[in-house]
Amino acid sequence: MHALFNAYQRLLHTLRHLDGLPALGLRLYLAPIFLIAGFNKLAHFDDTVAWFGNADWGLGLPMPAVLVALAIVAEILGGFALLLGLATRLLAVPLMVTMLVAALSAHWDNGWFAIAPSNPDSSIAKVLAVVDFPGAKESLANSAEVGERLSAAKRLLREHGHYDWLTEKGGFVILNNGIEFAVTYFLMLLALFFSGGGRYVSLDHYLHRYMNARLAS
Repeated sequence: MHALFNAYQRLLHTLRHLDGLPALGLRLYLAPIFLIAGFNKLAHFDDTVAWFGNADWGLGLPMPAVLVALAIVAEILGGFALLLGLATRLLAVPLMVTMLVAALSAHWDNGWFAIAPSNPDSSIAKVLAVVDFPGAKESLANSAEVGERLSAAKRLLREHGHYDWLTEKGGFVILNNGIEFAVTYFLMLLALFFSGGGRYVSLDHYLHRYMNARLAS
């Protein structure tokens, strides 16, 4: 057992040189998401401000122009920073804030799922309902209703539309627009906040080495 433990520790010691790869993967996954979101808000600034500020059909947030501008700066600057691994921990913070605001303002009332489950038997809520997790039974009931509506929509499309052409690029779903994606991105950013940009694969790593060498000399 002792020899096995030592072998395991040696393996971990060898693999430490690759511990920057998970951070790199997270950065490359998140960067285009925030860049696209930021540039899209910039290209449709007035419409986004109207959506942020309108309480009837939008989010009803105060100072919508300021919030949109801050979101654009955070997403574009943060997206490029993630690509380069520059100031990763620092710029992860405003991006986490944008995800919290998005989750609480735009998605909270829709529950968890981004795409509404259409089969109660395969929904994670089925497991949670066993332990009476709050909202789980309601989620299962919603999934059953979603399944009925999705089946009806597919039936209509098969009868009156070019269903094979319509589904050639992917199947139809019902968008739920819940907090799932916002929370997922928040947790990914939280991991980057604690890990940094990653060993060998970020500008942060080389700046840190440079600054340590300067201090040592």
